[in-house]
Amino acid sequence: MASSSMGADTGSVLEQVADGLTVAELDERGLLQRIFPRLGGAPAAAVPVGPGDDAAVVAAPDGRTALSIDTLVQDQDFRLLWPAGYRTTGFDVGWKCAAQNLSDINAMGAEATSLVVSLTLPGSTAVAWVEDLADGLRAALAGLGAPRCAVVGGDLGGGPALVVTAAVTGDLGGRAPVLRSGARAGDLLAVTGSPGRAAAGLALLESRHPYEELPAALQELVAAQSRPTPPLALGPLAAQAGAHAMMDVSDGLVRDAGRLARASQVAIELDPQALLPFARPLAGAATLTGADPLAWVLAGGEDHGLLAAFGPRTVPPAGFTVVGRVSDGAGQVTVGGAEPGAVGWDHFAG
Repeated sequence: MASSSMGADTGSVLEQVADGLTVAELDERGLLQRIFPRLGGAPAAAVPVGPGDDAAVVAAPDGRTALSIDTLVQDQDFRLLWPAGYRTTGFDVGWKCAAQNLSDINAMGAEATSLVVSLTLPGSTAVAWVEDLADGLRAALAGLGAPRCAVVGGDLGGGPALVVTAAVTGDLGGRAPVLRSGARAGDLLAVTGSPGRAAAGLALLESRHPYEELPAALQELVAAQSRPTPPLALGPLAAQAGAHAMMDVSDGLVRDAGRLARASQVAIELDPQALLPFARPLAGAATLTGADPLAWVLAGGEDHGLLAAFGPRTVPPAGFTVVGRVSDGAGQVTVGGAEPGAVGWDHFAG
């Protein structure tokens, strides 16, 4: 997951979310009674045992289960109050938590079937903020197109900062999983969505330009960062179309292409001309923040699109844009034949 290294927020934004109850004033049972009704139910056939027991039981009709886990940490992956004045809502965090996990399952060519969520909450957290998070989880599952998926359980705990961790399961539907390691020389490399939008949104949030004064088009870039929209229909479609390799783009196009190249032991050349159409709509945000929009496209993460390799005679499904080629090599990535200047996000880089 891409992010910036973030300092601590000043003041208790969580206490400002709503007057009234905080989580310190409820026991675990009371808080769960507030959360569960907001999450919606799960189909009984798919989830024979849902929330409320020691473990959920989820059907696995394929006989195999795709499984992934991801974490959002306050002041590392999101701020509660950004320099631009934007307040991160519980809905934002719930949506993003679901989106990034669903995207990983999508990248395997699978369909999500269940989500379990662990929340670490400071005692000052407003109960209304937690309820909003539950609403965001449910809305993302419905809005992003994961009808087979539901929140089936999780865990609550206290701590000094907000931490949201979710694990997701997925059904491969009888298909082979699409791995990072299957790209072949001669393949076309294609992406979904519009890489760079979430990075532009992050730059706007980190700027001192008041969010409320941004034009609607730039506020939409902020939404791309706070509520990403992975194309969940396209993972299984790419698998059915015979994609040789695929992965979620979470840490930047160059960095993730490098991961795919190393796993497949190939070289990847990205075509800058094919990437320019993604950069042009970001020009306004780039001018405002003094950035290079093409650098956002190449190195910005968290759009949670797909990067896939298709055979040279395969027409990628609608929604994919060819942005490069695969050749013989040992894990190199070039942009127009040159070494890329921007490589993407690394959680542990200094």
